[in-house]
Amino acid sequence: MTDSDFKKLFGKRIKELRIKNGLTQEQLAEMIEVGERNLSKIECGNVFVKAKTITKLIDALKIEPQELFEFSQHKESEYLKTFLINEIKNDSVDIKMLYKIYRAIKY
Repeated sequence: MTDSDFKKLFGKRIKELRIKNGLTQEQLAEMIEVGERNLSKIECGNVFVKAKTITKLIDALKIEPQELFEFSQHKESEYLKTFLINEIKNDSVDIKMLYKIYRAIKY
């Protein structure tokens, strides 16, 4: 895993936990004493946080430290997304059928 991959997974995890706690970016940013724009950069995986901010995130999100680094569900979804995109690009899948299936489960 590259640094960039780790930052993206970490950011997705922060966003997931923030939403789970019913917090806006503005609210969480205030709670952990960073700017809203900086929190957005963290959630997008563009920047990483200092140890002090990790501690504040754990407190603000009311989680155990290890919960902050549970990325397995994101790794799997990234793999599935990449797999499906490659199958579509390689014409290995009936795109119309895939679309019908998507529509059936989405709506």
